Parts: sequence; structure tokens; C-alpha cells
Amino acid sequence: MGIGGSAIGSCAPFEGIKKMINTPKIYKMRIVFRWAQDPAKHLNIFNAVRKMILASGLATEPAKVNPHWPRFAYGPAAAQDMRTEREYVDIYLRKRYSREEVTRALVQGAPPGLEILQVVRVPYPLPSVQNLAAAARYRVQGDFVSLAETGRELVPIEVWAGAKDIYVSLRADNGIVNQQSLRPFVREAVTLSPQEVALTLVPVKNKWVPAQWVIAAWLGIEVPAPGDSFQLEELIFTRQTLYWQDSQGEFHPM
Repeated sequence: MGIGGSAIGSCAPFEGIKKMINTPKIYKMRIVFRWAQDPAKHLNIFNAVRKMILASGLATEPAKVNPHWPRFAYGPAAAQDMRTEREYVDIYLRKRYSREEVTRALVQGAPPGLEILQVVRVPYPLPSVQNLAAAARYRVQGDFVSLAETGRELVPIEVWAGAKDIYVSLRADNGIVNQQSLRPFVREAVTLSPQEVALTLVPVKNKWVPAQWVIAAWLGIEVPAPGDSFQLEELIFTRQTLYWQDSQGEFHPM
């Protein structure tokens, strides 16, 4: 009995080692691309990226949800109808490729409107793009003065954003108005021209506030609660880039 127990105990570690030996090494590449199609078709990006990776012929790690799909992480997605200058996707590969090989393969498989901007090798343990983003920069263009609340003196956005606290007003269907602080979310706001401003927003406890809320608050416009689909159609919103944050608190473009 004792010998049998000893034998079983000694086999278990070898089974684990065998499993480790047979587990394929996975390589991760970060792809930065531009989606040149109508921003209203933003929901098609996920499918376009998946088809591009499949058409590339690269040896990809299978997705857990469907083994016939490649494993990749896309995001964080911009708001619907928002333009973007840079989109991000991490792809997981079972073979080590050079950046040039990956770029060529993806360009070959890319659908019309999807332009590859950059391919970077990233360590596998590094968080995926949607979990790594620590800030986002937006450009907003339009006639702000004509949209501002009647009688409101529109101060420069950096002056408004520099106040001790700033709020967005969310009005429910029953007329109750709830004021939510935007202070923790707004890292920077600057005027680029009379009809163009830039915002840098950060998430708080993994939650982002829409750039539209910030501009609405600056202009004195109430947002219908819950505000998820709120848009200022007279203005053009563009997400320019995402940033990651190092251990020293410094932000770097992704």
C-alpha cells in the first residue's frame, strides 16, 4: 500500500512537466491600425480584424470561444460614431515571426478601409490593450459658442477644467437632475483654436466617461440619463491616441 501510494505521488509531478513541455509557446504582437470607413460602421471593426487575421495565414493561437477563430484582443472600442486616428489589437501567435512578416501578412489580408500603421512585439505577460489603456486623448471640433447654454459665458476649456470641481448634469425622465463629478476623469483640457479643443481623459476604477459628457458640461448642456447614447451631433469627436502608464506614473503613447 505504501509503495503504491509512493508511486502515484511520484508520477503526478512528471505529468505536470509533460504538460508544460507539450504546451506551445505563445507570442504576442500589438497591431496599431486606422479604420478609414464611416465611423457609423464602427461595430464592423471587430469582424474586419478577425477576417484580416484569418486571411493573413499567420499561425495563430485559437480563440477559447471558438477554436476556428484566431485569438486576439481588440479595444478599448471608441464610442459609436466617433472617429479614431489609431485603433489597437493584440494578436496571439504560435510561431515566432518578425515584425516585417506580420506586417506583410496583415496588409495582404486587410479589407478596404483598414490601414496597418505599426506592428510591435510585446511581452506575453503584459496586459492586453483593453486593460492597459490608462488615458485617451480626444480632439473636438465645431462651433462651441453657438451650442453653449443661452446666456452662458463660455470660458476657455482649460480655465473651466482647472476649477476645483466640475460636474455634468444628468436629467432623468422624471425631471430629477443628478450631478456627477468629472474631476477625477479629466486630466487635461486645452484650446487649440476657437473651434477646436483637446481633452485627455483617464478611467477611474476601470470606468471611462464619454468625451461628449465633458464637452456638454463645459457648454452647460444637460445630458439625458443614463447618457450612454448621448451625442453632440453638431461637433466632430476624434479619439487620437491611447496611453499606458509606467510604474513612475508617466504616460506613454501606445
